[in-house]
Amino acid sequence: MPEKRKDMALVALTCIFLYGFLLWALLKPVDAQSVSERRPLAAPPAASWDAVFSGAFMADFEEYALDQFPLRDTLRTVKALTALYIFRQKDNNGVYLWNGYISKLDYPLNLLSVDYAASRFRYVYERYLADKDMAVYLSVIPDKNCYMAAEHGAPALNYTNLVTALRARLDFAQYIDLFPFLELSDYYRTDSHWRQENITDAAQYLAGQMGATLSGAYACLLAEAPFYGVYYGQAALPLPGEELYYLNYAALKECQVYDYETGTNIPLYDPGQAAGRDPYAFFLAGPKSLLKIENPHATTKKELILFRDSFGSGIAPLLAEGYASITLVDIRYISPPMLGQFISFTDQDVLFLYSTSVLNHSETIK
Repeated sequence: MPEKRKDMALVALTCIFLYGFLLWALLKPVDAQSVSERRPLAAPPAASWDAVFSGAFMADFEEYALDQFPLRDTLRTVKALTALYIFRQKDNNGVYLWNGYISKLDYPLNLLSVDYAASRFRYVYERYLADKDMAVYLSVIPDKNCYMAAEHGAPALNYTNLVTALRARLDFAQYIDLFPFLELSDYYRTDSHWRQENITDAAQYLAGQMGATLSGAYACLLAEAPFYGVYYGQAALPLPGEELYYLNYAALKECQVYDYETGTNIPLYDPGQAAGRDPYAFFLAGPKSLLKIENPHATTKKELILFRDSFGSGIAPLLAEGYASITLVDIRYISPPMLGQFISFTDQDVLFLYSTSVLNHSETIK
C-alpha cells in the first residue's frame, strides 16, 4: 500500500505539473515581444479548415507555444547554465562565453557574400564617383571573434582571405588597415559593437590616412543606464550590465545631425535609447538610412561621405571633428539608385567602412 500511494502521489504531482503549466499557458497574456532576445514573439495562429488539414496550423501553434511558454526566460537561463557548466558545451545555440565576453559564431567565410557586397560598392563607385575627383577609401572592422575565437577553441573567419578578396574587387579604393588598432577590450562584453571610448586611436589613424586631423581632446562621460548588448539576451546568462561611456568635445556639442528619414534634427547621443530595446541606438539613433552631421566649428572645408553599417554610428562623432560635414549612408536601408536624389557627389572624400559580420552576410545590402 505505501508503494501504491507513492506511485499515485507521483502521478498526481506529474499531472498537476503538466496540466498546471498548460492552464497557465492558456490563461497568461500573450507577450508581443521578447525584450531579452529583441524580437517579436509568435501570436496565436488563426484556425481554419485549410490550415488544420494542411498542417500549417499545428506548425504555427508549436512556434506560438514555444514562444509563449510560462517562465520562458527563466528556463532559457537554466538551459544555458546547464549547457555551459554541467555539459561543458563550448557554445549554446551558436553563442559562446570566453573570459567574460560573449560572441556569436560566424563561420565559415562566405566569399559569395563578399562578392555581392563588393558588387554593390562598385555599383556606387561607377554610378556616382568614377568620373569625379574624389578620394575613395576602404576599411574593414573585424568582429570580436577575431580576438577571442582561437583562445576559446571556436571556429572563426579567415580574416586575411576576406580582406584580400574584398580589396581585389575594390581596386579603386585605398585600403586603410584598422586591425592593428583593435583588441578584444575595444568591444562591449555583451554586444557585437566596439566601445567608442576605446577606439580613439583607430579614429585618429583612420582620419589621418584620409588627410583629416583629430585633436583627441575628448571628455569621457557615463550614461546613466547600464548597457545590455544584443548577445546578453541570446546567451540567456545572468551577467551584469556594462557601463556605457561616450565621448564629447566642445565642437561636437554644436554639431547638427539631420535625419533624412524624418526631416528633423536628432541628437548625436540619445540617453533615452540606452535603456531601450537596442541600447547601441544611443549613438546616432541606431539604424538610419541617411544622416548628415554638420560641424559649424570645423577648421576645414573637407567633407566625407561614409558608407557604413551600425559600427559607423560609434566612430562618426569622433571623425566629425576633422570635417565640415559627414554624410552617413547605410545601403541596407536605402537603395543605391536613390542616393542621387539626396546627395550631390562633387569633391567629397568617400569611405566604405564595414564590419566583417555584414560583409559575410551581405544579403541585407540593397
